[in-house]
Amino acid sequence: MNKLIKMFLAATALTAAADLVSSKAQPVGTTKNIVLVHGAFADGSGWKPVAEILRKRGYNVSIVQPPETSLEEDVAATNRVLDGLDGPAVLVGHSYGGMIISEAGNNQHVDSLVYIAALAPDVGESAGQLLSSKPAATNFIVPSKDGFLTILPAHFQDAFAADLPKADAEFMAASQVATSGKALSTAAISPAWKTKPSFAVVAKNDRSINPDLERSMYARAHSTTTEITASHAVYISQPAAVAKVIEQAAAAAGK
Repeated sequence: MNKLIKMFLAATALTAAADLVSSKAQPVGTTKNIVLVHGAFADGSGWKPVAEILRKRGYNVSIVQPPETSLEEDVAATNRVLDGLDGPAVLVGHSYGGMIISEAGNNQHVDSLVYIAALAPDVGESAGQLLSSKPAATNFIVPSKDGFLTILPAHFQDAFAADLPKADAEFMAASQVATSGKALSTAAISPAWKTKPSFAVVAKNDRSINPDLERSMYARAHSTTTEITASHAVYISQPAAVAKVIEQAAAAAGK
């Protein structure tokens, strides 16, 4: 009998331990779906460190690959991912991705928005207008003959990723996605932050978007704002801090 009791207690202890591990991995009372949207000159691979952290915490993470050909097409690509979800989501955008999530955030699946060193436009504002209203520390953006924009590779690290290893910044410069001038000149129509809660990260050492512009946009959106000492590539250089903000949004949205 004593042997059976010991076996029962051991099995109970193992079950309790498994339940504890499960509770740590699965966020309770939160929005489980996270959708990540990259910005200009980058692609979705930059979200890998953040995505890995969130997936280990039990979230369902989707990464949008907007074509950066027009704001309308970028919003459509985001809605395509959102419409494939089986529940509510937190929609996250970096840089120009903030323009995208501000429109796509009206999707019925979106509970809340997170702006990561991103543009948060009001009605009638384009990315170009916002960027020129409070110029950044650098401007090494050059156009192609057909109206697509890139950052001069020699200046990519300085402008975009000053706190990343040189080799990583050089690879990003070589693989950057050309962004349509049309995308940056199209005005916002119905920013979702006007009707849905938002969270935001200011990259204090941002040299692509003026940190003061980030602060002013997030203040008028009444975003819950966190400041992180990082470059424009804050989502790559400080993934744990960025993931923490996204989790805060997920917890608030789930209430």
